[in-house]
Amino acid sequence: MGKLYVVSIGPGGLEYMTIKALDVIKKSDVIVGYTKYIELIGDLIKDKIVFSTGMHGEIERCKKALELSKDNTVSIISTGDAGIYGMAGLILELKKDEDVEIIPGVTASSSAASILGAPLMHDNCNISLSDLMTPYEIIKKRVEFAAKGDFVISLYNPRSKGRPNYLMECINIIKNYRKGDTPAAVVKNALRNEQKYKIFTLDTFDDFGVDMLSIVIIGNSLSFVKNGEFITPRGYNINRKG
Repeated sequence: MGKLYVVSIGPGGLEYMTIKALDVIKKSDVIVGYTKYIELIGDLIKDKIVFSTGMHGEIERCKKALELSKDNTVSIISTGDAGIYGMAGLILELKKDEDVEIIPGVTASSSAASILGAPLMHDNCNISLSDLMTPYEIIKKRVEFAAKGDFVISLYNPRSKGRPNYLMECINIIKNYRKGDTPAAVVKNALRNEQKYKIFTLDTFDDFGVDMLSIVIIGNSLSFVKNGEFITPRGYNINRKG
């Protein structure tokens, strides 16, 4: 019997993959993944059998990975963490008696946070603004509840050509519960080539250039910016003036 690994490859650079992820990819016979993600690990899989599909091919990929894993060692890859908007859940929903192991990785919000400073140091949540899987009314409700609960909020899939207004609409929802000087940042291509980031406030926030390769992080009521670094205090009793 074969084995299926659901492998998290992190933000895309090999240096940010876990040792375990590198190890299981190297020992796999077959690699399955979204075409663009396959390209990110091209140097690792030159001698592998590769099955890839384009956008919206998730079910096909997962079914193929499970089928191939009956007689082979297979890795199906996800960027970030496969258990956060990745392939882990779908694989587990579809599997029957296949041997499946999930390999964790660095998710997009963690990658973006490391560039900005330490914005996720207290209670935080991830919300995707993509309405392909979740109705937009539910998304807005989740954004409102997260804002009301004073969570630091990481917005995945914040803006696309088909959803040009969702991000600013959600920013305006959050502004009902946060002060205008609350830090809000955009990171594009986190820990990849062409990485860019900018720290705003809620009052100055600008969604120009924000796309599906971006993560938006909004601070809580205690978040602040110090020397260009976005910080959410954990609550340690320190003298910040010292």
